[in-house]
Amino acid sequence: MIPRLLSLLTLIAGLALGADAPAQAAGPFGDWAAIVVAGDWKAHSGAPSDVFDNARHDVGQALLSAGFSPANLREFSTRPDRFGADKPLKADIETIVGQLTELTDKAKSGCLVYFTSHGSPDGIVVGDHIWRPAGLGKLIDQTCGQRPTIAIISACFSGVFVPELDGPDRMVLTAARPDRASFGCGEADHYTFFDTCLLQSLPQTHDFAALGPAVQACVAKREADLRAAPASEPQCKIGATLRPMLPLYRYTTPAPMTGSGRNSNSG
Repeated sequence: MIPRLLSLLTLIAGLALGADAPAQAAGPFGDWAAIVVAGDWKAHSGAPSDVFDNARHDVGQALLSAGFSPANLREFSTRPDRFGADKPLKADIETIVGQLTELTDKAKSGCLVYFTSHGSPDGIVVGDHIWRPAGLGKLIDQTCGQRPTIAIISACFSGVFVPELDGPDRMVLTAARPDRASFGCGEADHYTFFDTCLLQSLPQTHDFAALGPAVQACVAKREADLRAAPASEPQCKIGATLRPMLPLYRYTTPAPMTGSGRNSNSG
């Protein structure tokens, strides 16, 4: 508890100093490791789609606007050559493990992991594999440890990740409960419903503690408006140690997003 208390006191002191403190120039997320992964390149029908890469790019940009450091953020795509300007890395498990290990070795204040892809009750699609909750949980345990960590999983059935990723220093936000599909990965969609709502909610909130409920409310309204059923019911769980600290990690409000999801296909 003493290291956590010292971390909290340091954060409060740094925030109180404001812009005059050089160490706080990058904000509270400047020393956080972050990865954003687009795990597939197909719509729910199997046709080619950029729906996950659209979110990967725009979530990455939103995180940079929110105060994450470009040096500590990596993006991953199953078709990196298609998005040369973004310079994403190949979205395969070995590369992601290596990169998150490298990032957390140098950026030690916190972690954020964001996956957007198709999902099943067994896990989330990453390239040619299903990444199971236990495997991703083990990676986060080994790399992020007990530092503040935000894990966001945008996929059908992604609630299956909550038990494995949960912890006192963790926030876990998923696009659906364990037994429900999520919506919006058709060929004509720009983002999934969940990714749309996250990008819409970021400019309207100031910290991740407020972001989770805002995304849940947005998804529920979107599904109701479009009569998408059964409701996906995104899950949000914040650990007991992180809960009182998380509102202190205020991000710079990103600019409003320009893209939008359009269809109600599940995936």
